[in-house]
Amino acid sequence: MKDDFNTLYRSDIKRYGGGKVLAYIRIWHFLYRKAQTRKNPLMRVFYKSLFRVHSRRRGIEIPTCCRIGKGLYVGHFYNVTINGESSLGENCNIHKGVTIGKECRGPRMGVPTIGSCVSICVNATVVGKITVGDDVIIGPNAFVNRDIPSHSVVFGNPCIIKHRDHATEDYVVNLV
Repeated sequence: MKDDFNTLYRSDIKRYGGGKVLAYIRIWHFLYRKAQTRKNPLMRVFYKSLFRVHSRRRGIEIPTCCRIGKGLYVGHFYNVTINGESSLGENCNIHKGVTIGKECRGPRMGVPTIGSCVSICVNATVVGKITVGDDVIIGPNAFVNRDIPSHSVVFGNPCIIKHRDHATEDYVVNLV
């Protein structure tokens, strides 16, 4: 992770509007970014342990090895699962019930790479070695297992892709 703790943590909190942010949100982001950025192995283990305990209480499965850019916004803190090998760009919104996972066989064996300014709505699933471009909204209950171009709205199962310029306008706000 090339960014330092302060940059990552402050940019995450800024995405919530910066003002009064619930304590558990601040704590979760604090522990997540500390566990990612500590160079001292003992401190890294310490923060990872605290992060795991706090994450389990909130129903979140996001490993600290997951590459997530600054400005992460988790809209609803329950039942979120992200594979540790996947990567997300900057200014991503994740909501309740989202799964970003690995496909273990076939031509799309692997994990997703998700671009910047992406909003993944409630109960959406993104799987396989696919690329999701920048400025994309993945709608509620969508199942995404193919590449998504930038500036798109995705919905349904199987996923339907519609081009839309400025797709995340008014959805992904307080950009960093």
